[in-house]
Amino acid sequence: MLRVGLVMLQGARHVHIAALRLAADESDIEVEIHELRKASDLAAADPHAIVIPGGESTTMRLTGTDPTSGLLPALFEWIRSNDTRPVLGTCAGAILLADPQDGGGPLVDAVIDRNAYGRQADSFQATLEASLLGRDFPGVFIRAPRFLSNGEGAEVAVLHGDEVVGVMTGNRLALTFHPELSADIGFHRWLLETAANGGSA
Repeated sequence: MLRVGLVMLQGARHVHIAALRLAADESDIEVEIHELRKASDLAAADPHAIVIPGGESTTMRLTGTDPTSGLLPALFEWIRSNDTRPVLGTCAGAILLADPQDGGGPLVDAVIDRNAYGRQADSFQATLEASLLGRDFPGVFIRAPRFLSNGEGAEVAVLHGDEVVGVMTGNRLALTFHPELSADIGFHRWLLETAANGGSA
C-alpha cells in the first residue's frame, strides 16, 4: 500500500485528493492518502510521497511553523533526508520548495517570485509543453509565481512557450500552475508511479 501525505495547510486540497484517487485507479496502485496538519501527522503517516498544494504561501508558513503544528520544519527535514522521495509542489507549494526560509538551502534549485503573474483577475489557462510527461498539458495559472532562474541542479520539466513553469531537483517537482484543476492527472500519476517504483518513474 502506497502512502501519500497531503499538506492540509491551505489550497485546493480536496481536488488533489480526487486527482490522486483517479491516478491510483489508472495506475492500478493502491494508495492511502494521509492529511497532514501537524508534525505528528507526518510521523504517523510515514509517507512514500508528498503533495504540497497551492494557497497563500505566507499564511502557509505562519500556520505550518506555528508550535501547535510544526509541520513545515518536519516536512522540510523529511524532504532533505532522502532525494529519491517524490514531492509535488504546486503554486504556493512550489514557492515553499524553492524558498523554504528555514535556514537550509532550496529544495529545488530555482529562484521564484511570488504572485509574479498578478492578481486573481490575471489568471489564465494555456497549453504547456510537459517534457516530464512527454506531451502537452493543460495548465491553469491562478495568481501564479514565476521562476526567475533555475540552477544546474534543476531539470526543466514544463515550459509555457520559452518560459520555465516546472522544475525538478531529484524527485522534487515544483509547478507554478495548478495541475489538479485540469482534467489531466498526469503529474499525479508521475508522483504515484515514481513512489511505487522506489524513486524511479
